[in-house]
Amino acid sequence: MHSTSVFSAFSALAPYGWDEAWADEFAPYESEGLLPGRVVRVDRGQCDVITADGIVRADTAFVTPHDPMRVVCTGDWAAVEPGGNPRYVRTCLPRRTAFVRSTSSKRSEGQILAANVDHAIVAVSLAVEVDLGRIERFLALAWESGAQPVVVLTKADLVPDATTLAYLVQDVETTAPGVPVLAVSAMGGDGLDVLVAVVGGGTSVLLGQSGAGKSTLANALLGEDVMDVRATRDADGKGRHTTTTRNLLALPTGGVLIDTPGLRGVGLWDAETGVGQVFSEIEELAARCRFHDCAHESEPGCAVLAAIASGELGERRLDSYRKLIRENQRIVAKTDARLRSEIRKEWKRRGAEGKAAMEAKKGRWM
Repeated sequence: MHSTSVFSAFSALAPYGWDEAWADEFAPYESEGLLPGRVVRVDRGQCDVITADGIVRADTAFVTPHDPMRVVCTGDWAAVEPGGNPRYVRTCLPRRTAFVRSTSSKRSEGQILAANVDHAIVAVSLAVEVDLGRIERFLALAWESGAQPVVVLTKADLVPDATTLAYLVQDVETTAPGVPVLAVSAMGGDGLDVLVAVVGGGTSVLLGQSGAGKSTLANALLGEDVMDVRATRDADGKGRHTTTTRNLLALPTGGVLIDTPGLRGVGLWDAETGVGQVFSEIEELAARCRFHDCAHESEPGCAVLAAIASGELGERRLDSYRKLIRENQRIVAKTDARLRSEIRKEWKRRGAEGKAAMEAKKGRWM
């Protein structure tokens, strides 16, 4: 049985995603007199937490581990002290999902962008040429997080005609198997009704480059100008970071939205499963290759190369797949000694094969 305080949390926190399962997770902390709440913003060792008492400012000193993957993040559910100056977050509940990218530093660290997310909305501006490779990168991280990705093509009103727009949507759909692709005009409202229905079913994180129209999209979903919006440059479609922190907001039509700053870099972080999901057609072809360790480069009986030759698979798609697989192996190898050793052995094997091939050519020339 839950106490009156936890039942009151249902009415206050339900719009932010609180449910029976979270209440059960929180039960051990209820007996300690702590309050449940969801982190709506994190800033320099402190965070804003929405509780049944409203938004409270809390210190994270008690939950600041050495592991950067366990620091308090926007979207976390926390157990907060009922009072005090300052108040403290005592613990965070185990995450259901987490959107993680590698840091821009040379250290082997991941950075959590959002926690307990159901949908990862990748915003892509149609004001500039669509970068399919970047979309694939975002989708790999989204699938790996455990969330359902959704690609939203923003600024659809800038596309000159419906035929061109349909072509762009189809091109992205081919790049994003199993992912809904929506063309939206936040200014005119076109396509917003479908997106509202998607985000109404849980917590969504809004991702994309600066200038992708995320803040305008967030304002359209919120029904008011909450997020600052600035014009993008006409030359390259880039904009300044109008959102500087990750903010969690309850939507008036249901659901929760986490808006994030524009991401210049989107490095993979142990996303092998996510990469496989993005390139599912290549993974299916690879299963039919003659050799189970086929590198899809020059091996006989390679089903992937056969698909390239027949036009079933595009070369850009395979190049992107290879690039992300290599990148993911490098980041995992930084923290996985066994994999690091396997990669070195593979490098040596390929080097020896290349040397042998050169020697064979020299023999034919002499």
